[in-house]
Amino acid sequence: MTRGRLAVLVAAALLMVTAGIAVQGNASVSGRAVAVATPVTTASATITAPSPTPDPPVTSSSPPASSARPTPVAAETALAGKIKPGATRTGPATFYASDGGGACSYDPGPDPLTVAMNWSDYEDSKACGAYIMVKAANGKSITVRVTNLCPAPCRVGQLDLSREAFAQLANPQAGEIPVTWTLVSPPLEKKISVRYKTGSSQYWCGIQAIDHRNPLARLEVQAGGQWKELPRKEYNYFLSENGAGCGGAMALTDIYGERLVVNPLPVKPNVTQPTNVQFAVR
Repeated sequence: MTRGRLAVLVAAALLMVTAGIAVQGNASVSGRAVAVATPVTTASATITAPSPTPDPPVTSSSPPASSARPTPVAAETALAGKIKPGATRTGPATFYASDGGGACSYDPGPDPLTVAMNWSDYEDSKACGAYIMVKAANGKSITVRVTNLCPAPCRVGQLDLSREAFAQLANPQAGEIPVTWTLVSPPLEKKISVRYKTGSSQYWCGIQAIDHRNPLARLEVQAGGQWKELPRKEYNYFLSENGAGCGGAMALTDIYGERLVVNPLPVKPNVTQPTNVQFAVR
């Protein structure tokens, strides 16, 4: 074979190889789209992968910012008593002559729509001040505030309504009706008030919160630069047996986890003192 003819054959072979490469790289050729899309999927996975210099790992002692404030569900589990948000209860409803006072140590008031909670759900005053919506079988409903205890033989789930409240659901001649009831967070114009118990001083004090929209889960006082939670008694006062925090700032927390700080108030026994705070509607 001559040298010239050999050069022609080599040139032809190179032309065919070049053409083949061009066809395989052409996006318009059927069957190539999948091959082209594959690198895109890989790149997407790379975006979600950790960076070469990741942040320090979060430990259990330092929760991420998104979980610093408990969600309503977590707060309800941790702070609510037997009366939990979103839970519908059933039981009988009776009535009595209520003036708004009773075991919760609230003063008698002009609002006749109150209820005495059965001994089980009263739960050593955890139910005090809660608002519940009561619904009768006839479809009528009413919102009442817990101000009193209905002791045994009141049944678990039973509500002992004020006569005025019962009359809005059924004829009082019925005596007792079946109802369903659930916790609510109603709109209120009034703010929370605070009262020191009779006999309170800088050496011993009892503190009560009044007119809170949502059930109160915790009351703390500031003493020695720290917050101290006070125990709650069945008559709905939080006691500082040694006087710690009496007359100082206090913090109120509802069952949803909202915490409100109240500026220091003077220790004035049996005097209702207003604040400028109120829990949010839930």
